[in-house]
Amino acid sequence: MIYLDNAATTPLDEAVLNKMLPFMRQSFGNPQSQHSAGRAAANAVISARDKTAQILGCKSEEVYFVSGGTEAGNTALKGVCAAHGNGHLIVSAIEHPALIESAKDMQKFGFEITFLKPNSRGIVSAESVSAAIRPNTIFCAVMAANNEVGTIQPVKEIGKVCKARGVFYYCDCVQTAGALPFPTEHCNALGISSHKFYGPRGFGAMFIKNGSKINRLISGGMQERGFRGGTLNAAAAVGLAEALEIAVNEREQNNKKITALRNGFLKKVLTEIDGAELNGDEFLRLPSNANISFKGCDGENILFLLDLNGVAVSTGSACSAGAVSPSHVLTAMGLPADRVKSAVRFTFGKYNTEDEVFAAAEILKKVIKKIKNP
Repeated sequence: MIYLDNAATTPLDEAVLNKMLPFMRQSFGNPQSQHSAGRAAANAVISARDKTAQILGCKSEEVYFVSGGTEAGNTALKGVCAAHGNGHLIVSAIEHPALIESAKDMQKFGFEITFLKPNSRGIVSAESVSAAIRPNTIFCAVMAANNEVGTIQPVKEIGKVCKARGVFYYCDCVQTAGALPFPTEHCNALGISSHKFYGPRGFGAMFIKNGSKINRLISGGMQERGFRGGTLNAAAAVGLAEALEIAVNEREQNNKKITALRNGFLKKVLTEIDGAELNGDEFLRLPSNANISFKGCDGENILFLLDLNGVAVSTGSACSAGAVSPSHVLTAMGLPADRVKSAVRFTFGKYNTEDEVFAAAEILKKVIKKIKNP
């Protein structure tokens, strides 16, 4: 299989697995337990938290381990709502469903919501955020980079606007972790998910700036300093920290390699397939992302035929797979319905090769030809 769906998930790095195994087989104690097995796990969690904090550029007590990006987004938005009781929220119209659906949940409880649309390239400007802020605005969510089209957002400028107006700014960094620097100094909170950078699935981390007005989402024991109940997965914490460290250390070389693979693929597809159009900003995009529409085709048909030919891709967010509605991201960008329907996302990773990418482009050409000339 040629795997070109790295924005959905990445394979576990073997070095990360080797770091995790001792805490799955030998030091498997509950980190909250007071015996030696528990203390060994607790010490591993402390080290993982310290390493994560160092990489994020924050204090260890500002790092909270969670189940992933969806929980992080829910915790940020609903936690701020719970802390204030009422108010106005700004959520970009291209956010992950974790933020979009959380906002809709809060709308049922009387919170006012502004879903802020991007421009046609998928970028949400700081000026549009500033214009949307009201006297009762308590929360803003604009992701670091979009998961469908890969557009990189002006998070520094948005953070400055929110800070000046006293608005809690949450930045979803799920797609940028390991690929771009973290905007920790510009936001109140951010979230990452380890399976996006070759770490374990079902685990992530949040940065929440000390002093931020936010309540917990998951009640329970005193895990995560009482902020997030539930037995902590020590092995996954170790895995996340290791994967994050590897990703950041290898960032320059990985970005260079992945960008070259992506650009080679794009050049071949856009020049050799009639009606192929790139979605999103040509330059302000993640190295791994190529979201392309194919005029006269259906994205789902392309995905199906590519899969039959051993190429794995997606038509949008993996969390929205199976949805009958068109991409909310491409729709918010104002693209025509036929262009939205014909879009396919190709995302590249550090384990992909030039031969794979060339082969995938050749298979794609045959698939498009078959669809247009059945």
